Amino acid sequence: MFNYDYVIVGAGFAGSVFAERVANLLNKKVLIIEKRNHIGGNAYDEYNEDGILVHKYGPHIFHTNYKEVWDYISQFTEMNIYYHHVLASIDGKYVPIPFNLNTLYELFPESVRIKLEKSLIENYGYGMKVPIFQLMKTENNDLKFLADFIYNRLFLNYTTKQWGMQPDELDEEVTARVPVYISKDNRYFGDKYQGVPKHGYTKMFERMLDNKNIHILLNTDYKEIINQIRYGKLVYTGSIDYFFDYKYGKLPYRSLDFKFETLSVEKFQPVGTVNYPNDYNFTRITEFKHLTGQVHNKTTILKELPKECKNSNDTPYYPILQKRNVDLYMKYKNEAEKFNNVIFIGRLAEYKYYNMDTIVKRVLDIIRNEGM
Repeated sequence: MFNYDYVIVGAGFAGSVFAERVANLLNKKVLIIEKRNHIGGNAYDEYNEDGILVHKYGPHIFHTNYKEVWDYISQFTEMNIYYHHVLASIDGKYVPIPFNLNTLYELFPESVRIKLEKSLIENYGYGMKVPIFQLMKTENNDLKFLADFIYNRLFLNYTTKQWGMQPDELDEEVTARVPVYISKDNRYFGDKYQGVPKHGYTKMFERMLDNKNIHILLNTDYKEIINQIRYGKLVYTGSIDYFFDYKYGKLPYRSLDFKFETLSVEKFQPVGTVNYPNDYNFTRITEFKHLTGQVHNKTTILKELPKECKNSNDTPYYPILQKRNVDLYMKYKNEAEKFNNVIFIGRLAEYKYYNMDTIVKRVLDIIRNEGM
């Protein structure tokens, strides 16, 4: 029988930050159990056979307005400042997204765009972000035309590919993540702090977990060994429905297939990510050298193909936030609240989409608020 103060299920951001804090601040003995063959969760990166650093589970750009979070992460890595830019392929040309005033200039004749820009600023104010469904409710005929254009050319087909359903079937929390920006800022994120770990996320996690109090067990389902361990608290970052053996049914997710291609050119596209809302069966292409700043005579790109999460081989990436699914999650949440020595935290455990910075902030707050 093994003894630990904390057993943590999952070695992604939630589990790793929790482990680092209790091991270093409290000198507690921690066991991390991870079913994959690596640490870092979906932020894991590695060098491919051509020596190009790639993000195995899609592009990850760290961005936050929380100085506390940026300072915390920066303890374990030097951060390369990087502002992510995304273009969308619309009507045969690349235009900036989220849709902003520069996008307006690219897609419309001068007389039209001047009129639309004036209406946007007069009705909403410069620098504001307007969710597409809010814009579609306008009574201004010019803005109604613009809203319909954006919805049909940039939003509708991309959302249908990504989620397998119509936009109005999704929770507003999802649709509000891609607003119209009434500005000329082409950055995809507007946060104060933005960057990518200079030597990669995996190296950052290795430094974070480099502590004699932290033991890591990979390639292991925690249920196979949990009864052989004595522990004070369990920190669970896995799927909450799996924790309860799916007693109320499985929570639905969207998954992704990834198609990596290495090309014998230095650069493939002008920015880190290009979205394809209306063409092809993939949603976007990411070129990693834009993100990492790596110099190499070849380049690796990634095409993302969304799909339904059907079986154990499909990774659950995005909770599908519809009322019936949230109601199902609440049944599991009510069960979880009966446990005094288990902390459920993270995207899978809370059936909630988290940015990397928000999950770090959540862990730091939990530890601080519980007086650990």
